[in-house]
Amino acid sequence: MALVGRHVSIAGGLDLAYDRSVALDATAMQIFVTNPRGWSMSALSDEAVEAFRRKGRQTKIATIAHMPYLPNIASSNSESFKKSVASLIENMERCKRLDIGYLVTHMGSHMDQGKEKGLANVARAVREALDNVDDVSILLENEAGHKNSVGDRIEDLAAVADEVDGKRLGFCLDTCHLFASGYDIGKHEVLDEMFGKLDIKKVKAIHLNDAMKDLGSNLDRHANIGYGYIGNDRFRSFLKYGEIASKIVVLETPVDLEISEEDELTLAKSLFPK
Repeated sequence: MALVGRHVSIAGGLDLAYDRSVALDATAMQIFVTNPRGWSMSALSDEAVEAFRRKGRQTKIATIAHMPYLPNIASSNSESFKKSVASLIENMERCKRLDIGYLVTHMGSHMDQGKEKGLANVARAVREALDNVDDVSILLENEAGHKNSVGDRIEDLAAVADEVDGKRLGFCLDTCHLFASGYDIGKHEVLDEMFGKLDIKKVKAIHLNDAMKDLGSNLDRHANIGYGYIGNDRFRSFLKYGEIASKIVVLETPVDLEISEEDELTLAKSLFPK
């Protein structure tokens, strides 16, 4: 059975994310485990943790978490880097308490310091976080290629993997970001080249998002599945490739813009190989 769902809200309580996913007939989900747009974190009560874990056991929905937007683990600014690593560790600790095994994070921006420096900072941040928290894996997400970004090329991800000696570093590939950065994901020869540089087994999750802009735009603009420039034929081809269909697949698409959440998830499921 495919593990497919979408990013869901934790409004009203973390455990309600499972209720929302069950209502969508999802088999996977992604959540934030804290405020996605701030640095502060409210305390997690034992009751909230137990409620979340109990529903996780009951539903058996494959769950991943996503880091907040503000941390930048590619930063060369010592204060910003320290704060970002602390946030990464705190989010991992929350994931551990909630029994979530994967935490997705963007690699960030090198802030005009050069990609090589930014990648070195990412590797250092990941090593420090993994040394501080066990039982949770970090999944680095590829970027669309905006100015100063780190992670828009598959070589960037592979470079960090080479610098981090550990089984708990993996990757989450975002289809919109891949397409925006110039990878035509519907072509298996393109995927052959990609996964010749990055071990496909290290890819643990997929963000299945269509793109509002065309191939190579470098713009991070998600569209509903089948309503963007990637299109359903490319998605079918992508999901047929290698082990892709066996990954945890979550949608981060606009809510009820072109299609309802329920219908979009049904459509996404229909794109998987039979």
